Amino acid sequence: MTGWGALGANLAATAGAALAVMLAAFAIGATRRRHRVVDVAWGLVFAAVALVTLAMSQGEGDPLRRGLVTAMALAWGLRLSLHLLARNWGEPEDRRYDAMLAKASGGRNAYAFRKVYLLQAGAGWFVSLPVQFAQYDPSPPGPLFWAGAALWTMGLLFEAVGDAQLAAFRRDPANRGKVLDAGLWRYTRHPNYFGDACVWWGLYLTACGTWAGAATALSAAVMTYFLAAKTGKPLLESHLAETRPGYDEYVRRTSGFVPLPPRR
Repeated sequence: MTGWGALGANLAATAGAALAVMLAAFAIGATRRRHRVVDVAWGLVFAAVALVTLAMSQGEGDPLRRGLVTAMALAWGLRLSLHLLARNWGEPEDRRYDAMLAKASGGRNAYAFRKVYLLQAGAGWFVSLPVQFAQYDPSPPGPLFWAGAALWTMGLLFEAVGDAQLAAFRRDPANRGKVLDAGLWRYTRHPNYFGDACVWWGLYLTACGTWAGAATALSAAVMTYFLAAKTGKPLLESHLAETRPGYDEYVRRTSGFVPLPPRR
């Protein structure tokens, strides 16, 4: 099977892989009655999709392009999953899922499966389309690919450094109830979300060697929308405004997403 037929089979197989990851996560969450495990599984969805595509695109895409795109998706997905696993270990249920499941009619687990796990499996598969299309591009990496790799590198570093700075801040008992406004957090209220968006726009650029890959822009746009305007930034800021004295002043002087010099 070659060309569009191979890519179509790949899309079906990766949808199955994304669902399998979330089914495993659901089994753990339902058993432990803590559905925040889905956050750890989120990064694993992208790792699974990248690996399935790597296996299925053999003989279809350029080997260097396939290897690099897979490595980029794996590095991002596994770093995120390990970071969230370490951060969430031993913690109670996430307030977001508690609030959502409080509205459940019928069983909480069945509701969580429909509204959390299935939706995230589908979203992860859709966002990962650039990773899949890029691996079926038969041409060797060109300038656009390397520009994407550079943007991905910047985004991953920005996200990882931001997460590390926040983790160090939280470990200090003297900072309890305070707002982190140093390091990258001085220039944007969400360096991890901004870095995440850069990662996915970078991966999108790696897919732009073909017109079909270029058509996956909506995948990166959807990821950015959810980070900046839907489930990421707005929900977190609403909670912080209620629980962190001085957060309103921090919001006044600090960019909401794109890093910028603090306002006076």
